[in-house]
Amino acid sequence: MQIKELVEKLVQALVDSPEDVRVVETEGTNMTLLQIKVSRQDVGKLIGKKGKNINAVRTIVAGAGKGKRYIVEVVGESGSGQGTGSP
Repeated sequence: MQIKELVEKLVQALVDSPEDVRVVETEGTNMTLLQIKVSRQDVGKLIGKKGKNINAVRTIVAGAGKGKRYIVEVVGESGSGQGTGSP
């Protein structure tokens, strides 16, 4: 399973509208950006209290990344960034 697919499955388990989950992967020279797009009402669920849910996703990605650097970003349906960074 690829990292993109793993993130998609994890996020779908966390939100109320799993059919709206999209993960866009952009490869760079030193890192890979994973943008998670969810419906506007699911952004809060994905982030979680004090960022616990999204930080858990970032930790899993870092562990599964086999030494490659990943940046995980949450994007609402409108395209406005809601959280960036990596663990």
